This record gives sequence, C-alpha cells and structure tokens, in this order.
Amino acid sequence: MKGNKVWVIAAIFVIACFLLYIFLSGTISTRTEEKSVNVVSNLNDEDVENHSDDIDGGEEQEEDAEQEQSVAVVIKEKVKEIIEGAIRFFNDDKKIVAIGDSLTEGVGDETDSGGYVGILNHTFEDQNIHISIENLGKRGNRTDQLLLRLENEEIASSIKNADIVLITIGANDIMKVVRSNYTNLNMEPFEKERVNYVERLRAIFTKMYELNPGVEIYLIGFYNPFERVFGDIEQLEIILDDWNHASEMVTEEFENVIYIPTKDLFSNSTLHLLSEDQFHPNTSGYKLMAKRVLEYLDDFNEQSGLPSDETE
Repeated sequence: MKGNKVWVIAAIFVIACFLLYIFLSGTISTRTEEKSVNVVSNLNDEDVENHSDDIDGGEEQEEDAEQEQSVAVVIKEKVKEIIEGAIRFFNDDKKIVAIGDSLTEGVGDETDSGGYVGILNHTFEDQNIHISIENLGKRGNRTDQLLLRLENEEIASSIKNADIVLITIGANDIMKVVRSNYTNLNMEPFEKERVNYVERLRAIFTKMYELNPGVEIYLIGFYNPFERVFGDIEQLEIILDDWNHASEMVTEEFENVIYIPTKDLFSNSTLHLLSEDQFHPNTSGYKLMAKRVLEYLDDFNEQSGLPSDETE
C-alpha cells in the first residue's frame, strides 16, 4: 500500500492544484485559481458527463428544487421536535460558538448566509429560540493554527462564555500533506501526519475545557468531495475514513465531546450538494449539515443515549 503511486500519476497533481485554490486563504494568485477551476471543469466534461447534464436539465433542476425545499422543511420540523422534546434546554438563553475552517465560515454558500452556521442561526430566529451563534470560522485553518487562535484573548473569551462549541477542522491538515509530498506521494505521510493531527485535536479539546469546563463540544467529520470525479481512487477514500475514525476516537476520550459524521450526507446523493468549486458544500449541502447538527444537539441534550446512525 505504501509504495502504491498509481493514483499519484492519475490524479494527485490535479487534486493538489485544485486544493491549493480551495484551501489557501488569500495567498494564491488569480492565475492559479483560473487554472485550477479549468482543470476541474475539464474533468467534469470528460469524466462525469452526467453531472453536467443534471445541472443543465430542466427536469432535474425542478426535482432538485423540490428536494431542496423538502430539506428546508425538515430542518424547521426538526427544530419544532427539539422544542417539544427538550424544553428545559431552551428555557435559558444559550450561546453557540462555531469555530474552525472554511466549512464553518460558510465558503461555497451561494446565498452568502454563512453556510450551516448561518442556516442554524436563521432557523433559531424563525422559531423564536433564544440561541445566539458566533461564527469564528477562518478559511484555511489547520489544527495547529486553531490551537494558536485559542490563545487569542477575544476567542478565548468567546469559548469561556459558550454553552456549545461546533468545530470543523482537519481538512487543511490533509491538504498540507498533499502540498508537501505531491511529487512523491504515498500513504505513509498521511498516516504519520494523522498521529500529529490526533495529538493536536486532543490538545484543542483540552484547551477548550480549561477555558470552559462545562462546555459541550461537537466535532463535525469529513466528507469526500472527490467522489464523483475520483470515486475509483481507493486511497482517497481510505485516507478520509482513517482520519474520520481517528477523529471519532479522540472525541470518545472526553465526556462532553460528540462526533458528528457527515460523509453519508454527501455520498451517492441525487442532489447537487457541492458549490461551483466542486469542493465546498453549496446551500443544499449546508442545509443537510445543519439538519445533522440539530439531530445531534437534540440527542445529546435529551440524554437518550448514542445518536442514531440514520443516513439520508
């Protein structure tokens, strides 16, 4: 496995160029962005023709619109269930702090509403639920950078005053391995960096509990954005699964840290869930993430045992 470089020749350089466009926060040139987007567009035309047909087809668009509307309805219904089933949790004002990378910032949300965090906030407001959400997402954040941000006085104060912390982090840690090794890439550097990632993730949770011993922390897992284009490259799936599993294992070391999976939401979906960059979620994808977060908030605060493994 470690010596397998077939997937490098076939796709990794494309992925490296593309991810550089996606993850680096304001540090890449317009020329590089244009090349990355063009490469992905060509791949879509050649390798996933059905994807383009779906986007352009009128019937498919109508079906997608109906499904997107259905997702929005489900979110509102879920909030009502939470109100009815966990009234005590909402008796007092609550504060949620969302922190992490571009998925927290809401990159890819074509409505510019703040991604899943903004959807949660709007939903709470619509239902007159007294929960405030502070979005501290920063595009490009890795675990080492998030650790440093927790030393910032304002961010530390936000964590201290939070009842709940939502985190998306780790995708840029994987990207760093790609950038550092793309000319000679195999599984070994990902396995090595995963060990360091686990240590930093553990340190993040520990630091947050030092700041706020009573806080509830929810870590949102990875999904595979390359499934449609590079679904036949087994190594990508293995890497994401390994890192997701490692993330979940770390959460189980802490009493009030919950792991929220998202891979199933984006896997084999009939909906178009990715934005134009073909990496970040679009509004529909973020709606599904918001719904999943609500489900886990509900399950945890009702103390009903482990959340269900229900998939979309």
